[in-house]
Amino acid sequence: MTEDYNIIDKEDIALLKFPKTDVLSDVDEIKTRTGEINRALSLGNLEHSKIKIFFEDVESKKVVDTTVWGVTDKNVILKQGVMIPINRIFKLF
Repeated sequence: MTEDYNIIDKEDIALLKFPKTDVLSDVDEIKTRTGEINRALSLGNLEHSKIKIFFEDVESKKVVDTTVWGVTDKNVILKQGVMIPINRIFKLF
């Protein structure tokens, strides 16, 4: 799956621009994403485990290997307050 995605450093995510639309349209995929986000949050807080987040900004699909520190209703929060909008995330693992 990674071959379709450009690897990006966590620190560079703050420079990206994100559209408002959701990358997923299927209700079941959206539910799966929510479960993956909650699992990533638990792994980040309990074990400080890194996960891969596959997402898309205005330019292209990207992947980052990082720890999830928090989640709001609209964003996944990474270290140093870097955020990725949930509606732009395809998958986390």
